[in-house]
Amino acid sequence: MHGVRGAQAQQRLAERFEEHRGQLKAVAYRMLGSLAEAEDAVQEAWLRLDRTGGDRVDNLGAWLTTVTGRICLDLLRSRTARREEPLAEGFDTFVPDPVVRALPRTDPEQEALHTDSVGIALLVVLETLEPAERLAFVLHDMFAVPFDDIARVVERSPAATRQLASRARRRVRDATPAAEPDLGRQRRAVEAFLAASRAGDFEALVSVLHPDVVLRADAGVLARGAAASKVVRGARTVATGAFHFRHLAGLARVVLVNGAVGTVAVSGTGVQSVTYVTVADGLITGLYILSDPERLADLDLSALEA
Repeated sequence: MHGVRGAQAQQRLAERFEEHRGQLKAVAYRMLGSLAEAEDAVQEAWLRLDRTGGDRVDNLGAWLTTVTGRICLDLLRSRTARREEPLAEGFDTFVPDPVVRALPRTDPEQEALHTDSVGIALLVVLETLEPAERLAFVLHDMFAVPFDDIARVVERSPAATRQLASRARRRVRDATPAAEPDLGRQRRAVEAFLAASRAGDFEALVSVLHPDVVLRADAGVLARGAAASKVVRGARTVATGAFHFRHLAGLARVVLVNGAVGTVAVSGTGVQSVTYVTVADGLITGLYILSDPERLADLDLSALEA
């Protein structure tokens, strides 16, 4: 009988945990920029809750959020310790895991508010922060966790924790590019870019790019050679790179990538690339390209099947 009651209690606890899973994954994804690591962090949060039984937890959502934050902080510190090169050396070509969905047929504004719609551009900036700064910014600015609670995770005073978030906020504000919120305008810019690429019209391609456009690509096919170790900047330079790989434009489908209009290129052998695009004033300001075959193979693209 005791075993039955124990199993029932664990089932109830698991059901309560599932109510918070979406937010916990959102926290972990913003902290880690990796969907697989985010899933692992959320699973570890469940294991810790299961071990405690949750009997003395007054606010389960708050408890799970801070526990997930602590797990992510440990993962970030471990990642930093393992990194052989300074972050600045590899940051330029870092592209976080994208969340890809089909363009909505109705109510696109609501789709853009999806839990996972944090922009790739912001995730790239977050990757440059120190782990404690990232935690303070994500938990406080994105999830309204009080500084007193965050302070216990980072083992600093609330005042020092507030300063961590303030420094992170300034860096995010200064480094995150301006973005067009209207999906219709985003789509027009992306489709103009694809049309110019497919037509082989170099000047039309340049005309849809902001003069200071930046292209970042991972270590896949698009990032090999000269672009593998530096950012590609400027409309004509980026257009030259895009022109060289214009065959992918013929495979590209316009989709939502992290809540913004982007593309996924699919051939008979599978997904070739996913591109997140930032747009401002009708011009493309940033291209973030994931083309690593191993990482692409791990992406969940089931949302495109419909």
